Amino acid sequence: MDNRNPAVNEWFAAYDNPQRDLVQAVRDAVLDADERVAETIKWKAPTFVYRGNIASFYPKTKTHASLMFHRGAELDDPDGLLEGEGDVSRVARFLDADDLAAKSDALQRLIRQWIALRDGTD
Repeated sequence: MDNRNPAVNEWFAAYDNPQRDLVQAVRDAVLDADERVAETIKWKAPTFVYRGNIASFYPKTKTHASLMFHRGAELDDPDGLLEGEGDVSRVARFLDADDLAAKSDALQRLIRQWIALRDGTD
């Protein structure tokens, strides 16, 4: 099953940003974590969903890829991928392809943890 949404493909085709390839690579890592993760456009940006909003890109960032986990404070983050101190959201930043490669496993663990929490299996 291909969980890539044609509307998000169209968004990327029109996305004019120096970090476009990096944002696309983060997208791939998230969607490859589990086939149940879907994507849509919300708030004018790609958003990943599974029984609720998981995370959305902040598309205006030009120095890195930024992925906001809407309820990231609920996730256990032993790898320290998520930044922030608020009660609800957290942010994952990826500086370049090497940084994403180093953080990809941690990112995918967070995605799978979200799914397990929503399924009541964690």
